[in-house]
Amino acid sequence: MAAKTISPRANDTRLDEWSPQLLKSRLYGPLLIDIIVGRLAPGERLDEQILAKRYGGGLAGIREALARLSLEGLVLRRARVGTMVSPLDLMEARDAFGARALVEIECAGLAARLATDADIAAIRATLNEGEAAIAKNDVRALAVMDEAFHVAVASASHNRVLAKMVMTLHHQTARFWLVTMREPSLEESQLALAQHRVLADAIAAHDVVRARAAMMHHRWFSVHRIVQHAERPSECLHNALKSQTDAEDWDT
Repeated sequence: MAAKTISPRANDTRLDEWSPQLLKSRLYGPLLIDIIVGRLAPGERLDEQILAKRYGGGLAGIREALARLSLEGLVLRRARVGTMVSPLDLMEARDAFGARALVEIECAGLAARLATDADIAAIRATLNEGEAAIAKNDVRALAVMDEAFHVAVASASHNRVLAKMVMTLHHQTARFWLVTMREPSLEESQLALAQHRVLADAIAAHDVVRARAAMMHHRWFSVHRIVQHAERPSECLHNALKSQTDAEDWDT
């Protein structure tokens, strides 16, 4: 029997298997962000025809984007029933935040050790529009920037498995954070951006210990905000339970 050979992946460090030029990729991005920021709310039914008109794509592209979002657990699809935005789940969110902290701290250390000049430039580039987004209180732009930053850091780890885990966990936790929380204050947004810059500086300096500590502090800050700064003490529970009830009604 002939020996099988395993060829290494060519110099392709993209985490996204879809080319940005593809229509389905251009549809997936806006749908993802609107789910994360709550414009497409937990439990909301999604009509493919309406989505095609809203996002400017054909039904085939919308269906492929929804299929990918379903694999990430962000939408639920039922044959002959339809599609809805997945409800929030408190226990899953808790587990996702814990897993994300472990994985991202490791990615930050690897990035500090292995990041190339191009990786570092890509990380810093994600922060360029941060101040303008904060000044406008543009939650959607901040969500886009936050995702791009964390994916860039994960990519700089040069461990595709860990980096893809970060991307999926980020989508899940960012949605819980933005849907259940009040809008962040100016001071909170500025502090989060400053933490991003500290982490970027540590990676650029190839300081593994400082990079891991910076990521640990940033992850703690995010969880602390969720626990301490909801508009009402029961807000996270109320919103999560409401979306779960909507899902149960949809299944019946």
